[in-house]
Amino acid sequence: MTVHDKRDVTPEEYLTLERAAETKSEYLDGEIIAMTGASRRHSLVTANLIRELGQQLKGRPCEVLSGDMRIWVPVTGLYTYADLVVVCGEPALADGHFDTLMNPTVLIEVLSPSTQDYDRGTKFVHYRALDSLREYLLVSQDQPRVEHYIKQKDGNWLLSEAADLSATVALPSIACQLVMAEIYDRVRFEA
Repeated sequence: MTVHDKRDVTPEEYLTLERAAETKSEYLDGEIIAMTGASRRHSLVTANLIRELGQQLKGRPCEVLSGDMRIWVPVTGLYTYADLVVVCGEPALADGHFDTLMNPTVLIEVLSPSTQDYDRGTKFVHYRALDSLREYLLVSQDQPRVEHYIKQKDGNWLLSEAADLSATVALPSIACQLVMAEIYDRVRFEA
């Protein structure tokens, strides 16, 4: 990620610019940060996750949202986008534009070489400030690997990992299961 604009921008100015922009940007502490595009593998993995979760959540009180749904972390001030969002119950939206979610239940990031450190570190610190968040998944696009964080009753996060195409990742907060082979359907890995 690269800084798009160094001057201090208010959240209101960011939202006005973002709603008119052709590309997506994040916002934190007065800075707008441009987001980069995605690779074919990244797009395939994201589409597979949306398909799998969408089918399992059909007819239930949760919805799967694509990476176009902006997320706001009020406690830290971060405006960002995840690759995939699941929200259960009534979505809490920041304003009358209905495009900024404040209560995700599950967030999923498909890791890219340029963003994986940010997604694992700083971004996850911000996400953990969301009271509604119950699970966070980091999905590799370069190998079959899912890092799955589940919020515990004491507020700590428990990490489990899956790295085999025959494995299944259970998401207890939304009563879904992701089969690794389905996450990586049609994805070819380099030898």
